[in-house]
Amino acid sequence: MPVATSTSASIVDSVPKQLLIGGQWVATDNTITVENPATGAAVAEVSDGGPEHGLAALSAADDAQTHWAATDPRYRSNILRDAFDLMNRRSDDLAVLITTEMGKPLSEARGEVAYAAEFLRWFSEEAVRVAGRYALAPTGNTRLITMKQPVGPVLAITPWNFPLAMSTRKIGPALAAGCTVVIKPSELTPLTTLAFGEILMEAGVPDGVVNIVTTSNAAALCEPLVQDSRLRKITFTGSTPTGRSLIRQSAENVLRVSMELGGNAPFIVCDDADIDRAVDGALLAKMRNNGEACTAANRFIVHSSVADEFTSRLADRMCAVVVGDGADPATQLGPLINQSAVDKVTRLVDDAVALGATAIAPPIATRTHGYFYPPTVLANVPQTAKILSEESFGPVAPITTFDTDAEALALANDTEYGLAGYVFTENITRAVRLAEGLQTGMVGLNQGLVSSPAAPFGGIKASGVGREGGPEGIDEYLDTKYVGLAV
Repeated sequence: MPVATSTSASIVDSVPKQLLIGGQWVATDNTITVENPATGAAVAEVSDGGPEHGLAALSAADDAQTHWAATDPRYRSNILRDAFDLMNRRSDDLAVLITTEMGKPLSEARGEVAYAAEFLRWFSEEAVRVAGRYALAPTGNTRLITMKQPVGPVLAITPWNFPLAMSTRKIGPALAAGCTVVIKPSELTPLTTLAFGEILMEAGVPDGVVNIVTTSNAAALCEPLVQDSRLRKITFTGSTPTGRSLIRQSAENVLRVSMELGGNAPFIVCDDADIDRAVDGALLAKMRNNGEACTAANRFIVHSSVADEFTSRLADRMCAVVVGDGADPATQLGPLINQSAVDKVTRLVDDAVALGATAIAPPIATRTHGYFYPPTVLANVPQTAKILSEESFGPVAPITTFDTDAEALALANDTEYGLAGYVFTENITRAVRLAEGLQTGMVGLNQGLVSSPAAPFGGIKASGVGREGGPEGIDEYLDTKYVGLAV
């Protein structure tokens, strides 16, 4: 069986493999095997926590909450800034770690580290800008004072596709606001979060403020935490079915929730679009992160007058993408996360082809290991194809056509999801009209990347509730208290 290179192996070996509870690394009797999706090789064994470990982590977070909430905003800000500096100094090792357990190309893993670190810097700056207001009541005999206070202990559940960025995007604002955290990373990519935990401890995060529990049974671990009255908020990134389940569970204790769920992003190319720009944007929106991103373009809705040109040029570019192990500097597209992911993409493509779509894909070398799928363009996809209603999470670009803007919007909005959308047009009036008409929480106008730590990230409809990033991001971890002062 293939094994990791000595460089990646040494980096993996340096990462703690235990749970982080109350400032201590805690081993368990059982372990989780972490694989490299490019090789299928086991690269590490990490502790497998159970409900008792989750409750111990919540106890540690609860014990630390009062003291942490009372710390000076500048103190919290400085810790986050120190963590930002440490993360940047270790960016190369963190990138290797991400590629090893998740599979994305090393260049993209470096990009994720930079992106993840920016959340720490952004929220280090937001920590000292939390403010309330003072106003005179209309009656004149009362002063209205509002203040923002931390909601309390937070359960953060992160996915495998951006293991570092999703951790900083949740922990950054929580710590800035004065909240303590229990984080449960994906069992597929726990190493990156454990390495981040070590950075936070070195940066000076007090014991119990951040706790990490890895587990192979998320439901068994999380359910008693959600039922515990000490927990005050859940922040989750993952599938819509799991998000719905967590929202139902959170109702009993009326928890604050932030849910970043599934996507089915439309990518609209108008007849007046700059095709060069549109193809560049399509590659970024589709192929970033091996196509495994909730914001990935999932449906290409192209004006009939430019559909042939767009399809041909996109197919040429996608077929030229270098597929391979993400650790290879030449690789532009790595493996999918596991065999289940490959099977899902295969099922969706086969369904579309059976209904009349044409698949355009490059030949790739036969592999005896790893979870690879070739970059594929699907032309002439009928509306009944499942790939237009299901999130593919792979490097497949299904193309349909439209003739009027109204038709484009109808096709784009014909989904339960509403996370991101993309529009390419050279007409500013049309751009604004389409952006306003899209039922999504985010829109990329003439660009294939919308994520930014300085912008609110989140969706509507079945894509979730709440926002991460931007000035809005810290508000998700703050309660508003009103004080009426009689004068």
